[in-house]
Amino acid sequence: MNSKSIIMIAYYFPPEGNAAVYRPLRFLKELVKRGWSATVICCQPYHYERHDPQLLSQVPPATPIIRVKGRDPWRAFQAWREGRLKNRLAHSSVEEARQVVAGHYRPWRSRLRELVRTAETCVYRPDLAMPWIRPTTRQTIAACRKGRSDLLWATIGPLSSGVVAYQASVATGSPYVLDFRDPWGLGYYPEECLRPAWAKRIDDQIISRMFQRASAAIFLFKSVAESYVQAFPGALDEAKVHIIPNGFEGGVESFSHAHGERCIVLYTGMLNSYRYDTLLAGLVKLKQKNPTGAGQLQLRFVGEGLRELFNRVAELGLNDVVEVLPPVPSGEVGRLQREAHALLILGRSAGRSGHQLVAGAKLFGYLQAGRPIIGVVPHDETRRILKEVGNCVIADADAPEEVTAGFEKVLTAWSSKTLETLVPSKVACEAYSSNQQIGKLVEILDAAANKQEFRS
Repeated sequence: MNSKSIIMIAYYFPPEGNAAVYRPLRFLKELVKRGWSATVICCQPYHYERHDPQLLSQVPPATPIIRVKGRDPWRAFQAWREGRLKNRLAHSSVEEARQVVAGHYRPWRSRLRELVRTAETCVYRPDLAMPWIRPTTRQTIAACRKGRSDLLWATIGPLSSGVVAYQASVATGSPYVLDFRDPWGLGYYPEECLRPAWAKRIDDQIISRMFQRASAAIFLFKSVAESYVQAFPGALDEAKVHIIPNGFEGGVESFSHAHGERCIVLYTGMLNSYRYDTLLAGLVKLKQKNPTGAGQLQLRFVGEGLRELFNRVAELGLNDVVEVLPPVPSGEVGRLQREAHALLILGRSAGRSGHQLVAGAKLFGYLQAGRPIIGVVPHDETRRILKEVGNCVIADADAPEEVTAGFEKVLTAWSSKTLETLVPSKVACEAYSSNQQIGKLVEILDAAANKQEFRS
């Protein structure tokens, strides 16, 4: 049994329930099972993106959690405004809500928001979590000096988590490992694109120092790792690079036929960063070409960022095909997936820099579900994985006619009760289980913890 101790620096942690939480939480549980002693240092935000207290029950009970608030009046004000707007929309009629949203997107207000965001990119570096760095570094140093850690493990994003690990390592000599969940620092995120050249140069220097001192850097995909090596030449030694994709906890579920008079295709989670215009265009074509089949289909969206989708569905006359529902706790997602006949995954816009480097975290929950998967995706990591696991229905993100054909294929299998022929390979999906990934992670962390070059 391993007796090493670790401090995990994770900006997002339960009761936050957004997608950034699940990878570190999954690996934390596996490490504790294997005898590691862990302390979590996370953010105490002004508000949660997706408050999900049920997730706290999954945190190993003996794990100390140090919650740190970054004092930031500006972000506090923004959180207050956002909360007020959500409350107003929640208590408004559909027409009143449309008027409020329309006013929010008037040209002068959109321009003002763009100016504010540009100013934020100059002030907040390397990201909006910057005020959290200093107090969190103090807490991390204190925890190290109390003998709680052989190793620091920073889960990124935001990049600020890596800065905390770097600064605490400089102060204490503790080695650290960086785990990149997303391509932060590669110009993928909109706020990074707004950042002026002088600010980007400073941020690149910060990232380079993080890579140079790190004992190891973990990335989701080989394509992402190669992009970092190219973007930061000389800073990231390829010998430090490791690949552990996203995944899921437990085994792959066995397929079972769901009941229902309509074929339910489910999408869960955030939508505002995903492209769905081709999807809707394909559904319009389906209604025109095959109205009987369209009448048997119910495309169900459950999650956040769905108001614009709701309005667009109404404009296109797709209310009889598309159902938009509010978010549910994480524990309910599994039930919804079991009730669905197929699961839908979308891709980011091809115009977004670095879109080919990412795969939505929800994809890996889908792989575990043992259900048919429909992907409306560009040529990205999502498409690669769908092809790898086999049997998935894939439509190009620029081809509405492929969307129409894909849904017809699913409807045919549903009506003939042969949906099992569209289920991905169970063996291929099992490769993304944390049960198989944890061994590699422990090997990386063990090697880093045993390094002594930084210790005094």
